[in-house]
Amino acid sequence: MEDVLEVYTRPYDPQRPQVCLGETSRQLLAQVTLPLPVAPGQPAREDYEDGRRGVCNLFLVCEPLRGWRGVMVSARRTRIGWAHCVKDLVDVHDPDAEVIVLMQDNLNTHTPAPLYEAFPPVEARRLAGRLEIHYTPKHGSWLNMAEIELSVLAEQCLDRRLADQARLEREVVAWQAARNAAGRGVDWRFTTADARIKLKHLYPVIQG
Repeated sequence: MEDVLEVYTRPYDPQRPQVCLGETSRQLLAQVTLPLPVAPGQPAREDYEDGRRGVCNLFLVCEPLRGWRGVMVSARRTRIGWAHCVKDLVDVHDPDAEVIVLMQDNLNTHTPAPLYEAFPPVEARRLAGRLEIHYTPKHGSWLNMAEIELSVLAEQCLDRRLADQARLEREVVAWQAARNAAGRGVDWRFTTADARIKLKHLYPVIQG
């Protein structure tokens, strides 16, 4: 935990950008019955029944200090999907950075190993060499600022029926563009000093 909090105290450095990565799934839902339109004296009416159309996975990466985020939609959650998300981060979003300081949850799919499954060894090694990876502790995903962005995404963009992956991608791209244009960042204030007081029960007791 203190390792994560130390990273968050570092000043912004475009050569070593701090990037948080998170992921979530989204149930695709379609309308079974078309809604009844507005009529004089009658509001629009919509049936509650949903038609299930499968599940999509969303990878979200964000630079809180720069006020930027990007979202990648994939058909399902896989190790290879994470590898392609990382390649996009390295080669498209931060191609000029010396090292990307990557904060992510401690999942078995979030290791350099999937890079070697997705790409030739030379390419996998190149991508891994551009990363300085830090993990949130077990049950500590709330320390990942990407979770804040995922919460905002869910509230502002995903709170409606989205019937297919193409529609989901269009909605996500529009949300991402608007939020990036506004330069929204995260004002992180929880420090190591706070953790040692408020989360004292998580620290081992030293026997004198």
